[in-house]
Amino acid sequence: MTERHAETEVIGVAVVEDQAETREGISFLINHTAGFECRHVYPTAEVALENIGIDPPRVALLDIGLPGLDGIEAVRILQERHPRIAPVMLTVYKDNDRIFQAICAGACGYLLKQTPPARLMEAIRQVADGGAVMSPEVAIRVVELFRKAPVRDAGWVALSPRERELLKLLTEGHQNKTAAAELGISVHTVSFHLRSIYEKLHVHSRSEAVARALRDGLVK
Repeated sequence: MTERHAETEVIGVAVVEDQAETREGISFLINHTAGFECRHVYPTAEVALENIGIDPPRVALLDIGLPGLDGIEAVRILQERHPRIAPVMLTVYKDNDRIFQAICAGACGYLLKQTPPARLMEAIRQVADGGAVMSPEVAIRVVELFRKAPVRDAGWVALSPRERELLKLLTEGHQNKTAAAELGISVHTVSFHLRSIYEKLHVHSRSEAVARALRDGLVK
């Protein structure tokens, strides 16, 4: 087994997947990659939501086609109850409707199950660091989805000029540190502006803010 990093550096991950073989395979990969730990494995969203707050992970990987409550609705509830846990969809579905619903629900990433192991672990680390990730096929669909979406009048949204600048950087893929450097402000100030953006747009996460910005034409 690969030697772990110090406990403070370990990224805790939860896996919500109804297929036992897939669930065990992902947890095995996580536990045998330095710097990661699979803290929870759940066969259903209901069980996950009931127990995930005990030793909460930094990242949660969720299938969409779960029995009972589906993964997208689970993400929505997870964001309300545990906003510090970053949810990522790990699924076979790549249709526009599910992708859009997952992003709007608050998913920080959308990966297909055929994602190579090394890329999956890299994606988990990126999400843990505050980023957002997508499989290439999904990213292409997202670009097309928002390109075709009608631009709505966003004049009513009371975002300040600096908040609009930050929102534009988020849609370009910047994380807090790089956005702070680009704007010449501290990471703490970026976090302050993010909270204000979330409140004004009535969203709960970075991915929701980006989806809203692209869908409603809040940035050019």
